[in-house]
Amino acid sequence: MKDGFIKVAAASPSLRVADCAYNRDQLLKTMARARELGVKLLVLPELAVTGYTCGDLFGQDTLLAGALEALEAIIAAAKGDMLVVVGVPLQVKGRLYNCAAVVQGGKLLGVVPKRNIPSYGEFYEGRSFTPGPGEVRDCCIGGRWVPFGGDMVFRCSQLPDFCLGVELCEDLWVAAPPSGRLAAAGATVIANPSASDEAVGKAARRRALVEGQSARLCCAYLFASCGPEESTTDLVFSGHNMIGENGVLLAESKPFGEGFAITEIDAARLAGQRRRTGTWPPAPHDVDEVFFQMELVPTVLTREVPPLPFVPAGEEAREARCREILDIQAHGLARRLRHTGAPGVVLGISGGLDSTLALLVSARAMDLLGRPRGEIVAVTMPCFGTTSRTRNNAGALCTALGVTLRTVDIKAAVAGHLEDIGHDGSTLDVTYENAQARERTQVLMDLANLTGGLVVGTGDLSELALGWATYSGDHMSMYGVNASVPKTLMRHMVGTIAARSEGELRRVLLDILDTPVSPELLPARDGEISQKTEELVGPYELHDFFLYYTIRWGFAPGKVLRLAERAFAGSCHRAVILKWLETFYRRFFAQQFKRSCMPDGPRVGSVALSPRGDWRMPSDASAALWLREVERLKESR
Repeated sequence: MKDGFIKVAAASPSLRVADCAYNRDQLLKTMARARELGVKLLVLPELAVTGYTCGDLFGQDTLLAGALEALEAIIAAAKGDMLVVVGVPLQVKGRLYNCAAVVQGGKLLGVVPKRNIPSYGEFYEGRSFTPGPGEVRDCCIGGRWVPFGGDMVFRCSQLPDFCLGVELCEDLWVAAPPSGRLAAAGATVIANPSASDEAVGKAARRRALVEGQSARLCCAYLFASCGPEESTTDLVFSGHNMIGENGVLLAESKPFGEGFAITEIDAARLAGQRRRTGTWPPAPHDVDEVFFQMELVPTVLTREVPPLPFVPAGEEAREARCREILDIQAHGLARRLRHTGAPGVVLGISGGLDSTLALLVSARAMDLLGRPRGEIVAVTMPCFGTTSRTRNNAGALCTALGVTLRTVDIKAAVAGHLEDIGHDGSTLDVTYENAQARERTQVLMDLANLTGGLVVGTGDLSELALGWATYSGDHMSMYGVNASVPKTLMRHMVGTIAARSEGELRRVLLDILDTPVSPELLPARDGEISQKTEELVGPYELHDFFLYYTIRWGFAPGKVLRLAERAFAGSCHRAVILKWLETFYRRFFAQQFKRSCMPDGPRVGSVALSPRGDWRMPSDASAALWLREVERLKESR
């Protein structure tokens, strides 16, 4: 429950059709198992107390009495704060409804009837059941008055972001599922007790429905379907259980598998995303809220937290993502060239990762325009820190891509400038470094004026977040193609292109990937790079992780730390994470002034820092709140 994490499960217990006593015992065993695993919300299948396939036996008083007796036992056994949603047939005011009972702490909190009763194809529920009403009213069930109706959500008093809505099976398959209305009323979690029979291709469709509905509603969606011990007279059921969150399937018990899916959902993340969505609908006034109590205790995380949130898992997915981003960048640049009528582009080429990707994007843009790559003027500008490795790689890359290479040695110009302003030329301070970066930008801008070209920026999203750029130096360009590509993703993009390349292009790209990230503004040591960025500001893997969860989801430092500890378990200690987390917040706030006047550039993903689009932040905002929390985290262990 801490930080909004809730352990949840969807299960398909063993059953015997129409044997309520046996089914009761199996349901109680499943509840006990879930409780031992720390589950706070357990969703069980549709009509789990009787079995879904009872047919005309639902008209028998004996079966209905047995179902009610089993439900009473489940209510009595629901001790503690675990919330249980279980399917049961119930008579209400002389009509029979296919219901989901919501149980917790020895109480029946409410009953949600199924609204859409299928009577087509293999289904004939209309023969037994009445469609449930949306309007909520108190009804007497088992001698107690409880809320009954579809327009009802169940909200945790201690964690209001944990708000549960319930729909049943067919409700999900219709054109306007009830869960849409429930989500608008605040439900961040939707439970679906279901009985979905198996057929060729149906499992894939169920997955698509759960993933799609959880994405559309920005919710967690728990789908619990009955298992293979239902009657097989005409149909076979498989116990296909799924837990989706905001479009991602977090856990699944595959058809004919174990029948138990368990994971943790993040209710706070879902609620935060809704707050940031300006088109989220207003809450309807006629949906009732039922409150329940649940102690806020830490939830042990078992869900995967990838250390590279910007990089898709799996080679095929990574390659597809990289191709897609390269297309976005190249088409953005091509459109700008068409608009300006510029005869070509000018960019600095250092032999490093950023300028390499910018050059690859520029080459792709020229290909799209049907123009020769020779119209790209790539400029290498060696100075005090340039090594032969990066200079040679820059030249080899330009040759392999067929672009125009120019070399402008800026050592004399920088030395003269430093002398002009009274710098001794030997003190390795920020003036010494930034004079080189600004001289390079001046060269590029003036060459663009000379050729009529457009200066392409090379800086990436990670550098923008940390302010690792020289103001009016490499910070400035006429179009920044890498502005929303983080460093960790950039590595994979260049790696993907290298894997698809041959000969000299492949060789040089692989060597660039193997080169330490550096601005090369300090003199080399024995011909090797002396200034390594990640030793100065921290590992980009960590900073990109912090950036994703801070900007994309708005998480506080404590939650970012908790996720980072899980993602980097075994490779990065808590103290190291906290050290660089403090650096991230300090630099992110202090360097906003650079982002406030950054050049145009294409947005490629869910995190971008353009002041005209995704991120509007005062340049003089204080980081005090965030840094104080980091200090408390340092003191806590």
